[in-house]
Amino acid sequence: MYWDGGGWAWMAFMPLLWIVLIGLAVWAVIRLTHGSSGGAGARGDGWEGRERRENPEDILDRRYASGEIDTDMYTQARERLAAHRPRQ
Repeated sequence: MYWDGGGWAWMAFMPLLWIVLIGLAVWAVIRLTHGSSGGAGARGDGWEGRERRENPEDILDRRYASGEIDTDMYTQARERLAAHRPRQ
């Protein structure tokens, strides 16, 4: 009447099950909080998980600030960008 087969199998399986469940919980927490630790995701402006795309002016400013281009080239490029900017 008594079923005694398999009790040892559950005792061996339970620690493995807990390890998998805890691992999934840790993975889910890391995955959900990955973008909110800094950078674009921390601004709270709807860009969570997505990086803001640089516009030409941002690229030009960054290159000028890093010393890749000089003041004359920067000024000329700014003027060209302003002349070709679409009207809103």
